[in-house]
Amino acid sequence: MRRAALRLLDAVLRRGETLEQAEGPALADIRKAPDRALARAIAGETLRWLTDLDGLIDSATQQNLPDDAKARMVLRLMLAQALRLDTPPHAVIATGLPLLSGGPRRLAHGVFSALAKQGASLPGAPTLPERVIVRWGADKAAVIAPGLAFPPELDLALKDAGETQARAVAMGGISLAPGHIRLPRGTAVESLAGFKAGDWWVQDLAASLPARLLGQGDGRSALDLCAAPGGKTMQLAAAGWKVTALDLSKRRLDLLKDNLKRTGLKASPVRADALTWEPKHRFDAILIDAPCTATGTCRRHPDVLHRIGKGQVAEMVELQRALAAKAAGWLNPGGVLVYAVCSLEVEEGEEQAAWIDANLGLTPAPITAEELPAGLAPTLEGWLRTHPGMLADEGGLDGFFVGRWRKA
Repeated sequence: MRRAALRLLDAVLRRGETLEQAEGPALADIRKAPDRALARAIAGETLRWLTDLDGLIDSATQQNLPDDAKARMVLRLMLAQALRLDTPPHAVIATGLPLLSGGPRRLAHGVFSALAKQGASLPGAPTLPERVIVRWGADKAAVIAPGLAFPPELDLALKDAGETQARAVAMGGISLAPGHIRLPRGTAVESLAGFKAGDWWVQDLAASLPARLLGQGDGRSALDLCAAPGGKTMQLAAAGWKVTALDLSKRRLDLLKDNLKRTGLKASPVRADALTWEPKHRFDAILIDAPCTATGTCRRHPDVLHRIGKGQVAEMVELQRALAAKAAGWLNPGGVLVYAVCSLEVEEGEEQAAWIDANLGLTPAPITAEELPAGLAPTLEGWLRTHPGMLADEGGLDGFFVGRWRKA
């Protein structure tokens, strides 16, 4: 498990892979689900607290170890287990040191033992990487960081919003909006009541907001652009929209079809490249959950904090604008466009909304406070910005940007 966690860490920090991409080869030789989960948890907590773990390591060495030195990588894993997963120090040493040999093993043992004797600890909130602070600004980073201290709790979206309160009580959860239930982290999804019956699906509350802003469909047509794995498609279908679900990835579209089958909801999946596809008819509503850097998912995917830079942001911006321009041409008169990204980057959110205002001939349809869960409010421009520091007492949110427009 520790060796697998080391492979995961190496894949993210050296090769720039996502944890999801790295899991296949890194966990290939681990059969038991709890062992796989532990390897993921060790790697995830190491990435979540990486800056602070490195600070502890540097405080206990006379000369700083190179960032990619194996001794540093293993010490990160050892400290994350001791300080975040409550693994006893003797177990950390027994399972961590075999990952090294020779001098590095003695060095790692000495550094870890010294920090343990000193009673080393981590701050209340993770210190974000310097390049992230530069990109977001110190004030924004300071508000977001406390929301990253723990992995998120489990959010469910209900097929029938009318069952919200009864199901929340029965499942021992809380609800922050109609059709939403939040359960403690670590809950085994497949064992929950209603899973096999398709009564709900897993979806972060923030991720459910873009589709909510389209309201009831009443049989009208909607296009879910970049739809897989299908959370927003199912929301729209449950709200009475006649949904076309477009996605380029066969694997992800297969997941969407499986989700539709489990829930019994109806939609028309289409595998195509949105930049070359032409629909047979126009739509009354289009939801673009655009490809993005996904930095808003950092509380559940802490690897994004260490992989994303300006180059990836610029690349996504061009794709997002091309998709928005295509979508604007596919709307019926009076049709509504919702643009959303699970990103904390202003280039992918606020700046894109301003670009849509100026270039696509659409009229802003401001989001109102009445449409949002308690505790959230639209911006002065009528957009929605969420981040992990929001609704902190209730367990936080993913980071999203959402804007809405209408075609004259």
